Amino acid sequence: MADVLDQSEVDALLSAVESGGVETAEKLSSRIVTTKEVHTYDFKRPERVSKEQMRALEGIHDSFARNFGASLSGFLRTIVEVRVATAEQLTYSEFIHSLPNPTNFNLLTTEPLEGQMCLELSPLIIYPIIDRLLGGSNSELFIPQRPLTMIEQRLVGRITSRALQSLTESWTELVEVVFKITETESNPHLVQIVAPNEVVVVIGFEIKMSGRAGTMSLCIPFNVIEPVMGKLLSQGWLAYQRQSSVEDKSEEISRGLGVTHVDVIAYLAETTVTLGELLTLQAGDILQTTKEANDELILQVEGQNKFAGELGKHKRNLAIKITRMAEVEEPL
Repeated sequence: MADVLDQSEVDALLSAVESGGVETAEKLSSRIVTTKEVHTYDFKRPERVSKEQMRALEGIHDSFARNFGASLSGFLRTIVEVRVATAEQLTYSEFIHSLPNPTNFNLLTTEPLEGQMCLELSPLIIYPIIDRLLGGSNSELFIPQRPLTMIEQRLVGRITSRALQSLTESWTELVEVVFKITETESNPHLVQIVAPNEVVVVIGFEIKMSGRAGTMSLCIPFNVIEPVMGKLLSQGWLAYQRQSSVEDKSEEISRGLGVTHVDVIAYLAETTVTLGELLTLQAGDILQTTKEANDELILQVEGQNKFAGELGKHKRNLAIKITRMAEVEEPL
């Protein structure tokens, strides 16, 4: 076939273009652009959770991080900071290969949801926590590259139990679910809860304590949370979360403060004596104060003036009847 068109073929082609029988390159490209959108797609890392759903999951676990950090701080009697560091979609194989070996790898059941989740705690923070529980200072702590012993596993179980309690509370607004540990493993490569190419949502946390830092990861397979994904898209649910977060936090604070013990001291009076008088005091001596016998007593709570009251008796015990609020600078 000839590579060059003759004059009759050129004339026929030009007339076809003018009559619309043949589309020009500009018309063809514009029609393709307006009717089709092309997106790149990585078959190795398919994204099955939308950005809105990921933000909702991240919000749930932000609440979990705050509650878990507060729980650990009270349990370990030191400041522990827990925050969400990452929230991403991976394949299960990528998640497993990103973990150290050995590590603390826990399988979780999530009734009534079907399937299992994974909770992993890095040795970089596990051993400092164990050292703290056993009375150490974490100053020159060596991180061993070995699985946890049975005693260490029991100590870590007290940490993971608090994590599961905080997880259950944080997930309550989404679905009534109870987290339980079914198995603990040191080598994550020996555990396969889903196929290697299945999509999982991995929430990564950073834990800081006394100059030490480590990571914690929660692996959520897509097939586990698929039945409740519709709730994560509900704008009403997200609005309710924002509106009720302050109220929920107030109730939590009230419950925590309700069982807190404080020291309450009632002062009869105060006076001054010389060191010589103090050395000569004997049983039966009388100390005179400037306060009248029928004056109110001051009650201090944790060293601060709080109430004023009258001295009396209730059954066989001495008692104070509160009469008013005390002034901050009111003399004893």
